[in-house]
Amino acid sequence: MRREELADLYAFLTVAKEGSFTRAAVQLGTSQSALSHTIRRLETSLGVRLLTRTTRSVAPTAAGERLLKTLGPALDDIALELASVRELREKPAGTIRITTSEHAARTLLWPALETFLPSHPDIHVELNLDPGLTDIVAERFDAGVRLGESIAKDMVAVRIGPDLRMVVVGAPSYLARHDAPRDPLDLANHKCINLRLPTSGGLYPWELQKGGRELNVRVEGQLAFNNSAMIVRATAAGFGLGFVMEDLVAGHLAAGTLVTVLDDWCPPFGGYHLYYPNRRQPLAAFTLLVEALRYRARS
Repeated sequence: MRREELADLYAFLTVAKEGSFTRAAVQLGTSQSALSHTIRRLETSLGVRLLTRTTRSVAPTAAGERLLKTLGPALDDIALELASVRELREKPAGTIRITTSEHAARTLLWPALETFLPSHPDIHVELNLDPGLTDIVAERFDAGVRLGESIAKDMVAVRIGPDLRMVVVGAPSYLARHDAPRDPLDLANHKCINLRLPTSGGLYPWELQKGGRELNVRVEGQLAFNNSAMIVRATAAGFGLGFVMEDLVAGHLAAGTLVTVLDDWCPPFGGYHLYYPNRRQPLAAFTLLVEALRYRARS
């Protein structure tokens, strides 16, 4: 392979990933016309059309898709090896991309990064806040953060936080008008505030458990949100019962503006884990960050 062919392949990968010659040209530090010439040269060399161009978008052809399936991972491996070589210098360096939920970013990742980053100025971290389950390999993330039960078995998982707990809460004003539920079946008689799941688009069934008995309760009410903070706000305003992470309502519980019900049906569960694919040679920067995030239970 000639040297210019490797550069042309990287240019093609960038255009396909960005879906735009304009954005790809900015990323590559070249002009749009020069980039178009590079892609035409590559297509002429291969004898096939790799990209379909319209006035609004750019998309790979069938031949382009086939090339991407092997080209993307191969260039990622090359980039990883080059980064490994660069880390032979004195200071670990590089960019680490992590996909995570907003809750994990706020409660675990950011507090750790506030301490970690000032001591490692050559390490850069990009957090992508996404409530859905992202394919970290396909989207080229270095790692993801999710609850342990959501992680595929072929991933390396490192626990980074304590056990969590979901709680059923209501405002005293609401409970003064409605008898507090004593059993999950009593929720059918209550206005409940639903959570719309970002992945499936369905409503989240309240997962309750007691003494080995597990119930997924479908609840009804006037309100539904795709955001837990809004559920807390509506619950505190007396619009019904909510089912949220306990740490989100800690301040309300301490102030008495919310109270818990069905406590014996809300046991703790395993917390957040950082997960990533098996690597032949983890980068020093990545290893340092994993150790900084690793959960160490207080004695």
